[in-house]
Amino acid sequence: MALLKTLTEEQKNHFKNEGYLIVRGLFQQDELTEIEDTFQEISHTIIPGLFEPIIDQITEDPLKRYPRVMHPHRFNATAMKYMLHKPVMDVLIDLYGEEAYAAQSMFYYKPPGSRGQALHQDNFYLKVEPGNCIAAWTAVDAADEENGGLLVVPKSNSYELVCPDKADDKESFTTHYVKPPKDQKAIPAILDKGDVLFFNGNLIHGSYRNKTKDRFRRAFICHYANASATHISDHYRPLYRADGTAIDLEANPDGGPCGVEFEAAYPH
Repeated sequence: MALLKTLTEEQKNHFKNEGYLIVRGLFQQDELTEIEDTFQEISHTIIPGLFEPIIDQITEDPLKRYPRVMHPHRFNATAMKYMLHKPVMDVLIDLYGEEAYAAQSMFYYKPPGSRGQALHQDNFYLKVEPGNCIAAWTAVDAADEENGGLLVVPKSNSYELVCPDKADDKESFTTHYVKPPKDQKAIPAILDKGDVLFFNGNLIHGSYRNKTKDRFRRAFICHYANASATHISDHYRPLYRADGTAIDLEANPDGGPCGVEFEAAYPH
């Protein structure tokens, strides 16, 4: 049995059996402040194709003013640094049993009143093979049922990837919805600032609408692949080792559970 770097056997088994694991306090307050300041500055800019807010006019949809930032590591050094945050990478080594490669970063502002994201499965989009992606979902603000915290369906990591149904666009800003297996339901993952939720790429998960009037639910979210993977969807290349060096996997052309003529909506 391989020695664990940071997790207990109980924690690793929880991830294996339930499909997710909350690790408390992986980010310190000074690190969170740096992330907050960085994305506050980014929120006043436009990065074509990756972050396109409507800044100078009033809009009824708060997500048009504060959309998610896609792949900030591609244009921002702070995002790259925290995508490769050593405490996160050490947890991933324990979960994978091998080195992890960073594939994607995102930042969600999730302002008051904004829609959530319908239940979905991440590896439907990343297409990591062989193996699976793992998400590291860092709470920059405390996340709960009121401000649009994350929902997970325990044990759905053992559920195959499925072709999604159409989501309710009044409640979800994305179009895909995956129905939980019979007798299983989504539960809230309650996080404090600096906590990180790790979850398997097949795990069904989503989020609530932010029902508060004055609380953002900011989150820094990254996706990773196991070092033994050979293929990933083209949108996530290149990947990065823990030391920051780039590595390229083969582009995965697989059409997945919807067949080859279905184009998985990107970005998820």
